[in-house]
Amino acid sequence: MCAMNEQKDTLLEFPCDFPLKVMGKADSGFEARALQTVRRHVDDFKDENMRVVASGKGNYLSATFVIRATSKAQLDALYRELTAADDVLMVL
Repeated sequence: MCAMNEQKDTLLEFPCDFPLKVMGKADSGFEARALQTVRRHVDDFKDENMRVVASGKGNYLSATFVIRATSKAQLDALYRELTAADDVLMVL
């Protein structure tokens, strides 16, 4: 996990392992597109660092990606691209 940083622009200290949870509809191809987006921003992302869980009725998916974050700019760009996607409902 990320350590605390004394800088004013972020409390994170890079590089660090950072969990990113992304939620979307199960029938939309959401999982593949979210993974593709993460790979665009994290060159060395490994599949074993992704966990997908379906909602109780199977209508939604929650994908958790544990990435090796290298900068605030990287995280900001990843969040922006994920939240702009039509099939992404929420990013935490």
